[in-house]
Amino acid sequence: MKAIETFQLPTAAKVNYINAEYGLKSWLLTKDHKRIALLYLGSISFFFFIGGLYAMFIRLELLTPQGDLLSSATYNKVFTQHGIIMIFFFLIPSIPATLGNFLVPMMIGAKDLAFPRINLLSWYIYLLGGLITIYALLAGGVDTGWTFYAPYSTTFSNSYVIAAGLGIFVSGFSSILTGLNFIVTIHTMRAPGMTWFRLPLFIWAHYATSLVMVLGTPVVAITILLLAFERLAHVGIFDPAAGGDPVLFQHLFWFYSHPAVYIMVLPSMGVVSELIANFSRKNIFGYKFVAFSSLAIAVFGFLVWGHHLFVASQSVYAGMIFSFLSFAVAIPSAIKVFNWTATLYKGSISYDTPMLYALGFIGLFTIGGMTGLFLASLAIDVHVSDTYFIVAHFHYIMVGGALFGYLGGLHYWWPKISGRMYPEGWGRFSALVIFVGFNLTFLPQFVAGYLGMPRRYHAYPPEFQVFNVLSSAGASILGFGLLIPAIYLVWSMRYGKHADANPWHLPGLEWRTASPPPTENFLVTPVVTWEAYEFAPPKEMQVVGKFRDEVEGSRQ
Repeated sequence: MKAIETFQLPTAAKVNYINAEYGLKSWLLTKDHKRIALLYLGSISFFFFIGGLYAMFIRLELLTPQGDLLSSATYNKVFTQHGIIMIFFFLIPSIPATLGNFLVPMMIGAKDLAFPRINLLSWYIYLLGGLITIYALLAGGVDTGWTFYAPYSTTFSNSYVIAAGLGIFVSGFSSILTGLNFIVTIHTMRAPGMTWFRLPLFIWAHYATSLVMVLGTPVVAITILLLAFERLAHVGIFDPAAGGDPVLFQHLFWFYSHPAVYIMVLPSMGVVSELIANFSRKNIFGYKFVAFSSLAIAVFGFLVWGHHLFVASQSVYAGMIFSFLSFAVAIPSAIKVFNWTATLYKGSISYDTPMLYALGFIGLFTIGGMTGLFLASLAIDVHVSDTYFIVAHFHYIMVGGALFGYLGGLHYWWPKISGRMYPEGWGRFSALVIFVGFNLTFLPQFVAGYLGMPRRYHAYPPEFQVFNVLSSAGASILGFGLLIPAIYLVWSMRYGKHADANPWHLPGLEWRTASPPPTENFLVTPVVTWEAYEFAPPKEMQVVGKFRDEVEGSRQ
């Protein structure tokens, strides 16, 4: 591979994908994957803001034990709507729909995704699902919890269950189309020389995520249809009074919703693999292990849904099998964490803003993963089920994982997306504030949950107040920290320093086109002659834990 300094990098052109066309119509009818990524970026930011408002009301209510801000009925709607918005309209589409849409074609040397019109359609479907869900929230809200457990959701709830379910059902097609587009693009549109084992790990992660999207999303879609059908026709699918089985709903729901955790986390793992290798200036340790562990996580994700039913009427033998499988699913995740750590060893580490988010991801995901092993144990799970221990665990996995990966990737590729640099000092400061605020919010919830504080209650015994005050204080810090990048990234689009084509001096294909890129990504189709993350010649890649001068010294 040529040294990156000698590679002829393109200079910024006056015409790029942002200003190639003007007018609202040019954006609403665009087939450019990069513009569609920006449409998604604006949309999910809007939903993130709404979900954050609901979170603020939850933390304000829980400041005092009495439940004196919101009534129990209102509180039920608030935490339900927080979960629905954050999971289905922010966490699941966050990285694939924005960074994935923007980068998958560029990182494999393609001019666009395989189906540009379907890509635009997926954004409109996402928007339609979001609008239907917002209608349900404004019309009266939903109080079933984001899991829609039957028979309460099918028979007893008087809230807008069908409208909210319809919104989620519609948005699911957006996930299916995006996943299908990525799979076809990665299979058929790689540049000459871009073999499977030269693909960036970001692409491997999105390939595995796309498989889960395409195979898992139809299951939850059918489940929501059955729920709506029972609610309208009063047939006995899930209602035990009519001969149905409410546990069947849990099986169907979690068969999708546990793999959905990996739809949120796997793309973040792909981002972190990029950041760890590139900001430690070192070839990724065990490339094939990290790549195949993404596929292993996608496969194992479909085999562990039953650990959500340990306290339901599931047989002890089924519980033991799901417990074993839940321990096993930690292995491919542990492989990733080990390989990231080995990559950092004796690397030339730069503590830029994206790297701070990557290191924060490793810490938070490790805490979430280790507490997941607690929950895989039948005995402990029975004790902490439906307590704040569960709330803390899934926030460490899904929010600490997906959000930190999303913010790390957004900062890393922001020069490519916008053609501008953000203020590095503010970036590092906000990363530290978010990390501190996140831990102060959710660490106390582990303790409160283990001591027995149940979730989903607007009032609680006074002995738990200190933990809730700490959580609410942490949430304030977290909210402040998240506001900072929202301000300086928007500011940088007009006033930031112009970014070079390759501001980080890295070998990836996306850094070999202008910033911002032209509409067609590459003026000439690139030919790939180097390995992924090639920071040293291939012979030196085999020497683990040594610097280049040490290797050459030993040869002499």
